[in-house]
Amino acid sequence: MTSDEDESEFWGFAQGAQGLFTPSEDGLRHVELLGCSPQGRLLTCLDHLGGRRTSAGSAHLALLDTEGIEMGSYFVSNVTATAARPSPRGEGLLDVTVRLWCDQLLPGSAWVWDLLRAGQLNRKGLWHSLDPEGRKAWLSVAMWSREYQRREHSEDAAPGQVFTLDGRQVVDADSFYCALGEAINGPGGYFGWNLAAVDDCLGGGFGASPPFTLEWRHSGIARSLLSHHHAVDGDTSTFEVLLEIFADHDIDVLLR
Repeated sequence: MTSDEDESEFWGFAQGAQGLFTPSEDGLRHVELLGCSPQGRLLTCLDHLGGRRTSAGSAHLALLDTEGIEMGSYFVSNVTATAARPSPRGEGLLDVTVRLWCDQLLPGSAWVWDLLRAGQLNRKGLWHSLDPEGRKAWLSVAMWSREYQRREHSEDAAPGQVFTLDGRQVVDADSFYCALGEAINGPGGYFGWNLAAVDDCLGGGFGASPPFTLEWRHSGIARSLLSHHHAVDGDTSTFEVLLEIFADHDIDVLLR
């Protein structure tokens, strides 16, 4: 965790966390940082537990893989220390409880991060059985981890590629974005999670730059379901807007 005001100000690390993806009724997270080595402003707050000076402020909370490489990070605000006790995870470590605010930590995201950390986000279709909330969480992890997932292949695919999208699992807009990200960037891949984001991704830097071909298999399923989802600013269906966005970027969409 590092200060939002000064990225060189390190607040410490923790071996694990409980409650990070579980908001309370008031929207706050009550998070227990397990095996924590607090530093900087976070450590200062622990000296004032029970008093008024326990708010550390805002920070960037990074999630690390098994080698200590950052997989992604979240902006968290109103980080306030509420308790601390010696941790059984190691001498000198603490289990620190903090209260914080972050609406980007979607419920259902933890297991996706765990898959990524364990190297098991390695085959397509892992999102197929998820409910709508789960698909939203899947997309959020795909977005926040996109640079980490592409760290060894950061360049866009060469123009003229053919990407195949399997539309059998496209039952709503979010499932389309899951399928599109997977088609272009592989398992757990990201290529937008709303219409504006897809348009941004087509500008390059997200795995594929125009021109390319999108072979959309079983597109009739999506045509039927997405036609009932209307764009925010009008009556045009999500399906039609997607085709317009692709056409505007010279993407050849083959509807199978």
